[in-house]
Amino acid sequence: MISTVLRSLGRCYRGATAQRTVVIPKYRRRVVVPTFAWELLCGCASHAPPPSGPPPVSVATGIVTRGDLSTYVTFDGQISPLYQTTLSTAEAGTVASIAVTEGQFVHAGQLLASLDTSQLQAQLRANGAAVREDAAQLVHSNVAAPVNSQQYTSAVSLAKYNLQTAVNAVNTSRSSMLSAQLTERGDQQLAAQGYVSETTYKQAVAAYVSSRETLRTNLQDLPAAQSAVQTAITNTNQRAEDQATIAQNQAGLDAARANVELLQAEIVQSSIVAPFDGQVTQRLLDPGAYAGANTAILEISQVSTVYVVANVPDVDLPFVALGKPMTFTTPSLPGRTFHGRVFDVNTTPTSGTLSYRVRMLQPNPGLLLRGGMLVEVTAVRAHSDNVLRVPNAAVVSGTAGQGIFTIVGGKAKRIPVSVGLQTDALTEVRGPGLTPGSQVITSQPTGLQDGATVVTPATAHVAAK
Repeated sequence: MISTVLRSLGRCYRGATAQRTVVIPKYRRRVVVPTFAWELLCGCASHAPPPSGPPPVSVATGIVTRGDLSTYVTFDGQISPLYQTTLSTAEAGTVASIAVTEGQFVHAGQLLASLDTSQLQAQLRANGAAVREDAAQLVHSNVAAPVNSQQYTSAVSLAKYNLQTAVNAVNTSRSSMLSAQLTERGDQQLAAQGYVSETTYKQAVAAYVSSRETLRTNLQDLPAAQSAVQTAITNTNQRAEDQATIAQNQAGLDAARANVELLQAEIVQSSIVAPFDGQVTQRLLDPGAYAGANTAILEISQVSTVYVVANVPDVDLPFVALGKPMTFTTPSLPGRTFHGRVFDVNTTPTSGTLSYRVRMLQPNPGLLLRGGMLVEVTAVRAHSDNVLRVPNAAVVSGTAGQGIFTIVGGKAKRIPVSVGLQTDALTEVRGPGLTPGSQVITSQPTGLQDGATVVTPATAHVAAK
């Protein structure tokens, strides 16, 4: 009965119960069929007879697009501060104060740390006093020199005058003695004859003795006067010595001033000031610690602008010429891509490698980039503008060369293409009839050939409906 219904089924009527009534034209009879059997029979009857020829090939597809295409080369790199300086003092001493801490921002010229300079200050005061003393001596010698010169001249004139006076005194005393001698001898004879008194005679004797003593005294004074003349003449040579004293005092003053300047420099060098605007990145000593000369105390870094440093193999140097754009990312800031340009390329390789240091000068607003961050730097290896692009899987190679399959009227159509730039996902192609939006086959199942009937997941879904 079921086979008869399958051969003669014409129309069907849906009943209100769980049964269906079927009209069989050939026998002009109504047959009551259970609903589940009817649905089974209708489902089987709805399928068309299988088509002739090979079955359709199921394929995946993509789209032809137009746009730019680039390939890239990447390098490992690191963030480096624009400036990074370890600060120390040229002097040794006990750290008196450190005015900053790690992470603090400082300005150029700001006092950061200082050593105890009490001993240097005491030495400075002592040398300052020496400067004043030497200056006074120099002033005195400069004033005294012309006065001494005049005194030397006056002394010669006075000595000669005194010598002449002594000579005159000798001559006068000699004449006085001779006159007194004559008087004494005359009074002696007259006293013997009774013409003069004994008193007068004694006075004449006393006068003679006195004049003789005066002559002897004047004769003794004469060599001293002569020596005084020679001494005065010799003293005129002191003018040269006075000038030498002036020069010596000047040299002493210069040396004392130099000592003061040296101590002032040592006091200045006992302090550390910021050489540039930056951030304190290390504080290595605390107050009370002893710092030897050139012992590291602080480290300061300029991070408002940073270097992005990468080592580039020599084969990749053509892609990182000066001024070329590059990008970089860092795992420390996921989701961020930074853009910059090549600032410089070292002309000698990094020690022990065949890689060359390449740097980007990168502004760092917000100080997101920190020294030591690891980065991945990307540079453009090749670039094509406004080209046709297909997924890499769409390009097939064979004895006929490279090509792609498009879909025209439900059938695969092979188009020969020439291939250009290729990335991880897309390939640049040139071929006849290719336009943006064209559908291309991105899978190569068995049986795919030019003219083959194909079905895509989208068309299969529509057919199933």
